[in-house]
Amino acid sequence: MQSPCLKEVSQVCPHPHGCCPTPFFGSPEPLNKVPKSKSGSTSAACRRDFAATTTSSIFPNTQFTNHESLPSLQQSFNEFRKAYPQYSDTHRVDQIRAQEYYHLSLSKHTCLDYFGIGLFSYNQLQEQDSSSRYQIVSSSSSSSLPPSAPSQLLDIPFFSVSHKTGNLKTQLLHGGQESKLESAMKKRIMNFLNISQNDYSMVFTANRTSAFKLVAESYPFQSSRKLLTVYDYESEAVEAMINTSEKKGARVMSAEFTWPRLRINSVILRRMVVSKKKKKKKRGLFVFPLHSRITGVRYPYQWMRIAQENGWHILIDACALGPKDMDSFGLSLFCPDFLVCSFYKIFGENPSGFGCLFVKKSTVPILEADASAGMVSLLPAAKQLAMEESSSTDTQLEQTSTFKLQDNEVAASNSFSGPISNQAMQSGKQVQGEISEVQKAAVMTKPKEMQLSKALRLGTLADIIQQEDAKTNGDRRTEIKCKGLDQVDSLGLTMITSRARCLINWLVNALMKLQHPNTEGVALVKIYGPKIKFDRGPALAFNIFDWKGEKVEPVLVQKLADRRNISLSYGFLHNICFTDKYQKEKDQVIEKKAGEAKGTTENKRKDKTDMGITVITASLGFLANFEDIYRLWAFVAQFLDADFVEKARWRYTALNQKTVEV
Repeated sequence: MQSPCLKEVSQVCPHPHGCCPTPFFGSPEPLNKVPKSKSGSTSAACRRDFAATTTSSIFPNTQFTNHESLPSLQQSFNEFRKAYPQYSDTHRVDQIRAQEYYHLSLSKHTCLDYFGIGLFSYNQLQEQDSSSRYQIVSSSSSSSLPPSAPSQLLDIPFFSVSHKTGNLKTQLLHGGQESKLESAMKKRIMNFLNISQNDYSMVFTANRTSAFKLVAESYPFQSSRKLLTVYDYESEAVEAMINTSEKKGARVMSAEFTWPRLRINSVILRRMVVSKKKKKKKRGLFVFPLHSRITGVRYPYQWMRIAQENGWHILIDACALGPKDMDSFGLSLFCPDFLVCSFYKIFGENPSGFGCLFVKKSTVPILEADASAGMVSLLPAAKQLAMEESSSTDTQLEQTSTFKLQDNEVAASNSFSGPISNQAMQSGKQVQGEISEVQKAAVMTKPKEMQLSKALRLGTLADIIQQEDAKTNGDRRTEIKCKGLDQVDSLGLTMITSRARCLINWLVNALMKLQHPNTEGVALVKIYGPKIKFDRGPALAFNIFDWKGEKVEPVLVQKLADRRNISLSYGFLHNICFTDKYQKEKDQVIEKKAGEAKGTTENKRKDKTDMGITVITASLGFLANFEDIYRLWAFVAQFLDADFVEKARWRYTALNQKTVEV
C-alpha cells in the first residue's frame, strides 16, 4: 500500500511508483539484496530514458571551443523546450516570478548562490515596507509623524530577532512567553513541513549553525558517546557540532565518499553504523543530510532505518531540501529525533533569518539541562513600534531609526551562512542599552499618562510581547502571510521537481560541451559528483580549467561572476576516498585547504578534513528559469578565451584580492 505522503510523487510519471527523485525507489546503492520488481525496473527505465534524451537531444555530437559560437538565448531555449516538453507545464512559476519577484528581471540578477526557502515574496515586502519607509523619511523635517492607517503589528512581514537565555531542554518541556507573531510563524512553518505539534517541539534559532550547536550542547555524549556525520563538504554548522561534542568526550566519525561520483562508501558507513553487539543501547547521534547541498548527490533513506535499528539517535539536516521535498520525505516512517531547517533569504533580499530546531517529544527527556546559546524569539519590526508614536520628536525618531538599523545588523550577522559571533552578541547587548537610554529620555520629556505607552514600545522583550498581545486581544486566530510558502504550496512537488530536473540537467550537459580549442579533448569544466542524472539534486559543484590544465581559482570565478550580476558560491569537498584504480588521480585533484595554519598538536581528524577540493557551486531555487542557467553557461564559456583568463588573473593579483566576502 502506498504511503499517503507519496500520492503526489506518483503523479509525476505514469509508472506505478512514479519517477520523482525520492530515494525510496531506485536507490543507487542497494543496501539489501531485494529482487527487482516489474514496477521497479519500469521506474529505472524511465530514469534511463530521461538521461538518454538529455544526451541525444541537447547539442548532440557538438563541442563549443569559442564563447562567440554559442547559440543565442532564444535558439537554446527553443531546443530546450523540444528536449523537455514537460517544462512548459511549469509556466505558473514564471508568472509568480514576474509578478512577485520582478526585481530579478529588472536588475538582471541571477541568484545561484544558496539553498533556501523564502518566507515572503519580494513584492510583499515592497508593498508592506514602502509606505512605512516613506513616513519615516518624510517626517525627518517635521516635529511629528503623520498618522498612519490602523493596522496590526502582524500585518507587516518584517520581524526582529532577540536572543533567548536558558537551556534547550527547559524550553522544549515548558516553553516560554512568545509573541503572537512567533506563535503564528511556528504554526505556519510546522504546517508547511508536515510536522505535527503532537509529536515534535520546536525552537527558533539564530541560524543553522546555532541549531547544530544546541543539539551538541544538550545531547548526552557521556552515555551515548559517538557522533557520526554524513557530509561530503565542509560545513560550518557541522564543525561547530563536532567541536562542541569533542569537548564533551564524544568520539567523532565521518562517512566517506567514493571518487569520482562521490557516493557514500557503503562498506565503510555500514561498518560504522551497525553494532556487533546483540545488546541494544543508544550508540550516539547520527547526523544525516538527505542530499548534498554542494554536489546534488541524493542519499538513500534506508541509512536512517539501519541506524535506528542499531540504536542511534537520528538528526535530519533538512536545510538542503527543496521547497516541497518534505511532502515525499515520509516523516512518519522514520520519526527522526531531531530535524533542522532554515528560512533566511529571498532571492537577493535578506530580512532577519532564522533556523528551526525540531525535537521529538519522546527524546526531550534524555537531553541534558545545560545552559544553551543560540535560541531566539521573533518580534515585530522595531520601526513599526516607532511609527505608532505619532508625536515623536526628531531626536527620538532618529534614535529609534538607529535602533532599527543596528538591530538589522545583528540579525544579518546571525543569518544562515554565519556563526553567532561574540561581536554580534555584544552588539545585541549594546542595542538593549541604547533602548534604555531612549526609554529614559521619553520618560523625562513626556507627560505621565504617556510614559507607560512609550516604555512599552521601547522596553524589554516581555514588555513588547505584552503590548502586542494587548493590541490583538480578542483575535483568537492570528495569522501571518508568508507568500513565499503559499506560492510553493500552490505549485506542488511535481511541478517544482520537474522544473528543477530539466534545468539542472541541461546546465550539466551544456557545461560538458565546452572544450578548449587546439587541444586534445581538454574540457573547460570538470563536474564533481553526479552528472546527467534523473534523480540528482538541483545543486552543482564544478571547477574551470585553463588550456594548460591548471585550475582557475574558484574565488576568482566567483568574483568575476559577481561583476556580471551572477551570484555563485564556493565550497570545500572532503572525506573523499579513492580506490586503487584512482590512486594516481588522487595526487592530481586533492589539495590542502587554503588559509589553514599549522597547529602545534596533531589532530588526525582535522588533518584529514583539511584535504579536499575547493569547488565553485551553483544552486537552483524554485524560481530559477532558463535564462538564469543560460547566463551562467555563457559566462563560463568566456574562459575558453586564454586572454580573458590571463587578464582576470593579472587584475586579481594586482588588486591583492585574496578573499571574497560572501
